[in-house]
Order: sequence, then structure tokens, then C-alpha cells
Amino acid sequence: MPWLETNPMDERVRFIVELGEGLYSVAELSERFGITRQCGDKWRRRYLAEGFAGLATRSHAPHHCPHKITAEVAGAVIELRRKHPNWGPVTLLARLGRLRPELPLPAPSTVGDLLVREGIVEPRQRRAEPAERAGSAVRSQAPNQTWTADYKGQFRTLDGKYCYPLTIQDAHTRFLLTCDALLSTRTDEAMPCFEKTFREYGLPQVLHTDNGPPFAAATPLRLSRLNVWWITLGITPERSRPGCPQDNPRHERMHGDLNPARFPPAAHQEGQQLKFDAVREEIDYVRPHGSLGFKTPAEVYAPSERAMPERIPEPEYPAHYEVRRVRSTGTIRLHGREIFISEVLPKKAVAFEEVADGIWSVFFYHVLLARYDERDGKLHP
Repeated sequence: MPWLETNPMDERVRFIVELGEGLYSVAELSERFGITRQCGDKWRRRYLAEGFAGLATRSHAPHHCPHKITAEVAGAVIELRRKHPNWGPVTLLARLGRLRPELPLPAPSTVGDLLVREGIVEPRQRRAEPAERAGSAVRSQAPNQTWTADYKGQFRTLDGKYCYPLTIQDAHTRFLLTCDALLSTRTDEAMPCFEKTFREYGLPQVLHTDNGPPFAAATPLRLSRLNVWWITLGITPERSRPGCPQDNPRHERMHGDLNPARFPPAAHQEGQQLKFDAVREEIDYVRPHGSLGFKTPAEVYAPSERAMPERIPEPEYPAHYEVRRVRSTGTIRLHGREIFISEVLPKKAVAFEEVADGIWSVFFYHVLLARYDERDGKLHP
């Protein structure tokens, strides 16, 4: 409990005086003054060692701070931050430890305080964590297990043409495989970029995208031409929930690192591609990541062992499946009924497996497209 009087020094002196009279023990007197026995004994020891001067309140500031930042370290941190304005304290220290291993590096919080003190960043109000955090839809435990793809927001280059940056990233290592400055989001422009990436780095198991074009179509199964091509290559398309960019947080975070390449924009598409190439070099080979043990993405990424095939094989379905060829209208006929599958699957073979009475699983290669219910005659994605 605190001292009863507003002036603690006077109470401590009175405590020592009454203790010297010998009428009460330390424990009894401590109880009368409303303090603990340990507190009373502390002031008795200080008085015996230093007299009444020992009863004064002492500063709790440390006599020596081993992590105090030196002027040399502060200068190096500020210089590195100005070269990489998007890097935080942890990343700055990881990179500085490689460039200047002889420097005594401080704690990340010290670097954060330095950046605020120098006016390089503004202090931010800490946001309360939500009671329950939604898990990311992207899952990856190894390189090339899942790649993510998206378009960074479009903008105009100085010649007045729109630029649509297409980005492809390995979800596990954060390695940015591709950042191509395209003139539209059309499939005919995106497909060569994916083919180039597949030939250079091999094939992933899963390709995660959002629900926009050319990654998805406004049809019940959401299949696009790109999806069909990926499936024939043995890649499983995967999408975020509609309107939930947080399902792909690492890709969204990487898009923030591309901002320096967009502002100001280049004179034309070719010049913009050179700017993207320079930022990609920094993302892959310069910036360390805490989730990677403070290594760069290039240090932990390795190309896929699944090479891009020269010829796409026909699907092989189990003997008990019922196989149908999709017509040019996107329909098939099953047990006397017309079923619309998708207009992007003309002449492709799809297979039906009955999993319950009147319930069929619809497959295209290895991918389960939907369930077909004979009772309502509809596909249920």
C-alpha cells in the first residue's frame, strides 16, 4: 500500500524516528503506516547505511544502457531507410547486419523510435487485434506448392497508355517470379506471361488468384480459359473468397513494394518494365524476411521439378466414371438430360462419378468442378 501522507519523505522520517524509540518492531510499525514489512525494512536499511539522506526517492533510470544506439549506427540505419523507404526496423536491422557486421545493432524498437524521432516516419496508433482472426485461404508448406497471381492496380504511363502489372509469386518463399507490364487484363496477353514463367521455373501444384478477369468468368462454375489450361497442365486453380483480399495477404503486401516503380510512371511500357525489373531484383535478392530466417527469397527458392510439358495429355479417368465430351455450346447429355457445363470446355472430356443416390461428382482432369444433383438438374459448385 502507498504512504498515507502526500509527502513520502516526511512519512519515512517519522517511520525511522518512531522505530528508534523502540516501542514497535519493524513489522508492527509497518502495519501502522500502511506499508509492507519488506518496504519498512528497506527504509531501515537505507537509514542505517546513509542516514536520513538515504530516505530520499531515487531515480529508477539505468546507469548504463548496453543497447543505446550510437551515432554511427543511427546514421547507417537512416541511410539504409532512405534507400528503402518501405522497410521496417526488423528488415533494416537484418540487412544492416549483413552489410555492416561489425556494428553493434540495437533492438528493433530502438530503431523504430529513431525513425520517429528523426521525422522519417510518423507514429501510428496501435490497432486492437480482432477477437478472432480469419485464416488466410493461401496454404503453402514448400516452394512451388502454391503460387499466387494478381494484377497490381492499373495506371497510365506518360504516353497515356494504361499499364496492368501482372505479378506471380511463390507463396512459401515470397519469391516474385514475374512482374510484367501489360496493356490489358485479356487472356491473350496473360497466357504468354504464364507460359514464360512455367518454362523458366516449372509448374506449381496450386495457382491462387482472385475472382476477377482473366482468372475467373461470370458463369456458375467460374471457369476461364486460363483455368482450363492450368488444369490440363496438372495445376489446381484456387480462388480467394469474393471481396476478401486478406485471403492472399503476402501477395497484397508485395504489391505495396511495387509502388516506388509506379510513381512517377515511366514514359512508355518498355521503360515501365525496366522499373519493375529493378524493384523485382530488390524484392527477390536484397530484402530479407523474418519468416525466412532473415534470408532473401532467392536464397530459399528453387525451381519446380515439374517441367512445362511439350504436349498436353488427354485426361485418364477411372473405368467406373461416365465420360462425356462437352459440345461447342458448353453442354453435355447425361441419362437423357442436357446439362450446361461451361462454354470454355468445347470438345473437352469431363467425367461423372456417382457418389450418392442421384448425386454425381463432375471432374475435369484431376479437379472436382461441381456436384450434379439429378433431383433438381443443377450443378452445385
